[in-house]
Amino acid sequence: MLILYQQQDSGNCYKPRMLLANLGLPFRIVDMDTNRGETRAADYLARNPNGKVPLLEFDDGRVLGESNAILLHLAEGTAFLPDAAFDRAKVYEWLFFEQYSHEPAIAVRRSLSIYPARRAQATPERMAELLDAGNKALSVMEDRLSEADWLAGESCSVADMALYAYTHMAGEGGFDLTVYPGITAWLQRVLTRPGHVSISWRPEA
Repeated sequence: MLILYQQQDSGNCYKPRMLLANLGLPFRIVDMDTNRGETRAADYLARNPNGKVPLLEFDDGRVLGESNAILLHLAEGTAFLPDAAFDRAKVYEWLFFEQYSHEPAIAVRRSLSIYPARRAQATPERMAELLDAGNKALSVMEDRLSEADWLAGESCSVADMALYAYTHMAGEGGFDLTVYPGITAWLQRVLTRPGHVSISWRPEA
């Protein structure tokens, strides 16, 4: 059985859980407490020298890190990764955007806002910078979603799953999503898709 090393409230860990649930693939979870340094322990570093979650372990012992790499691998040959070359390239484009422009602002501002251990880093200057960068990223999404139902292609793809993870929690970081009607409608489409699971969902033990 697949094993997902993860932290439940992490958006990056939510992404593969969401896809695994949609694909109906059986897997079990190993929870890691990053605040207690569990991802820096020797046995975990032997699996993932980068010392981060999520990490997916396969039946044969192979491992795959990086949330978006996991999404692309699991989505191969499914409806969540388009067949058309250009639409696939647009999925990749959105995944790179998510990790380079979106997550570093929106996820980080949320983290600084909700985790007491990180609040010392939440200086007014830093929070203002993150708010500006996050709204720029949201504006890029709004441009697309004001005229299309999905980020890449004609149906929900791993691009939508990747961007949904932290966008749907952006309010926890102080972002006002009501000013983005395209994003708001898209969030509702993802939420009401058959098979959708919330960030709190876990596979049965």
